[in-house]
Amino acid sequence: MSPLFQQLCSLYPPLGQLCSPRMLVAFLMGFSCGLPLMLTGQVLQAWMKDAGVELTVIGLYALVGLPYTCKFLWAPVFDRFIPSFLGRRRGWLLSVQIALALALVGLGQSDPVAMPWLVALMAALVTFFSASQDIVVDAYRREDLSDAELGSGSALYISGYRLGMLLAGGGGLILADFMPFSRVYLIMAFLMGIGAATTLFCPEPPLRQGTPKNFRESVIEPFLDFFRHNRALLILLFILLYKIGDQMATAMTMPFYLDLGFSKKEIGAVVKLFGTWAVILGGIAGAAIMLRTGLVGGLWLFGFLQMASIPGFIVLAFVGHDLSWLAAVIAFENLSGGMGTAAYTAYMASLTNVRFTATQYALLTSIMGVPRVIIAAPTGWLADTLGWPLFFTVCTFLALPGLMLLPVIAPWRGKAD
Repeated sequence: MSPLFQQLCSLYPPLGQLCSPRMLVAFLMGFSCGLPLMLTGQVLQAWMKDAGVELTVIGLYALVGLPYTCKFLWAPVFDRFIPSFLGRRRGWLLSVQIALALALVGLGQSDPVAMPWLVALMAALVTFFSASQDIVVDAYRREDLSDAELGSGSALYISGYRLGMLLAGGGGLILADFMPFSRVYLIMAFLMGIGAATTLFCPEPPLRQGTPKNFRESVIEPFLDFFRHNRALLILLFILLYKIGDQMATAMTMPFYLDLGFSKKEIGAVVKLFGTWAVILGGIAGAAIMLRTGLVGGLWLFGFLQMASIPGFIVLAFVGHDLSWLAAVIAFENLSGGMGTAAYTAYMASLTNVRFTATQYALLTSIMGVPRVIIAAPTGWLADTLGWPLFFTVCTFLALPGLMLLPVIAPWRGKAD
């Protein structure tokens, strides 16, 4: 560590925390988790639209993301059993990362017109192994970081996650202008090696409270333990609603940009690659702000910012094909959305019991994923029926119910339940 950096850390101690090896691991694992999401989302949407698949069918393909909403069903396996290599968290993580890379190769070799059933099957396998990776990474992060580090660690994880999404989405779309989508998916499968290398070289978190010993301890007790929590049902409702407006708005942004006349190259360069800087800034800013405001302050501030970003799409719908407006809207959405998700995931991590981390975190993040998968499925029909401006108006108002629960779940100047 250089003398200058040591001096900066002495003036601002949180800087040393943000630059620790554990934070680097959180960032790289976030990258590995974010990469597959766009490959069954916006990149797959662009591929199908290029192939002439109808918009309503494209919207229905959001259902292949169901594993993200029910991953708590198999999460107890990752708490209960320990692989014979690398330990409980790293052994499972490396296994699902290899399977995920192979599923991405299989998806890339499918044809959305000639074999739509095979595309759906391979996309579902990608989301299954991607959801499994999320389960183990979330558990690893909760067990590796102290309570004081959860906010900044979650912010850097989200920064890496969004970077992976942007690289897969933006880089994938740019590459698709020069090569077939099948080759794009091969390249993305190769990039999963970054996550595998991180898994091999990071330390295994200590096993502080042992593992569940039987069916009741691994499957039943995690849920009983959570529902002993004060206001458990309100907490679940808050998790369901906090990002619903933002998630519904972004579910159909790819067809929206294409309808406005933006080319895949413009979308990749402006929406994805330019947005990378906003994501990185959002992750760093979110970590720094939560070190000052705490988790509760972050939930309030970032929640209102992510709602305020949605009307930007309404403005863009009226402006039309304008790269400067596109850049401004995307920068704000990525910045606020990244910070909101950082506070959101840190809050969920704070609710878990370290003995059942994988199962309880999977339950909470499954509920978090419901708007992205179930509620997002009819967004194509809704956008067709209402038109883009009214569609994004509805998404803005849908962000309000989650914010209205904040005074109960996380009162200002209080402590989050």
